[in-house]
Amino acid sequence: MSVFKDLAAKRRSYRLFTGEEVSAEDVRLIVRAALMSPSAMGRRSWKFVVVDDKMLLEQLADAKDNGAQFLKTASFAVVVLGDPLENDCWLEDCSIAAVMMQLQAEDLGLGSCWAQMRGRGLSDGTSADDVIHGLLGIPDGLKTLCVIGFGHKGEAKPAHGEDSLKWENVYVNKME
Repeated sequence: MSVFKDLAAKRRSYRLFTGEEVSAEDVRLIVRAALMSPSAMGRRSWKFVVVDDKMLLEQLADAKDNGAQFLKTASFAVVVLGDPLENDCWLEDCSIAAVMMQLQAEDLGLGSCWAQMRGRGLSDGTSADDVIHGLLGIPDGLKTLCVIGFGHKGEAKPAHGEDSLKWENVYVNKME
């Protein structure tokens, strides 16, 4: 297990994967991290769809016009969903679960990247959410926050350095 400060520094967005399969145990550990994530009032009302079918990954990559093509090289992806009528904190809960998965992936030496889907879509006006619902048979009422691609890192990236931290954006007590 990594020291958290090092893990946080090493976690980067990887948009290129090797194509090597991720073990079933590592997939389970990544999803387990999401299931353990904190949620508003302990509701745990999020839902996750694990996708490892290459054709579906390619179709998910095309669910919006820009920013998801890396899903085509991912070993698998997790679609993160919530129900706004069941939980008014669905965005926050789903975001926390998504980041927990990304941190677990980094701890395993795997790469990940978040593809924002909420509020995104195709130039013809079709929402990414509608595309994803159609591809994966997702019931009405659930909304897609993001699709996170996972895989073995296909590129090297340095850890975040202290010099890149924007401490000027941190205030104590008041923003004065």
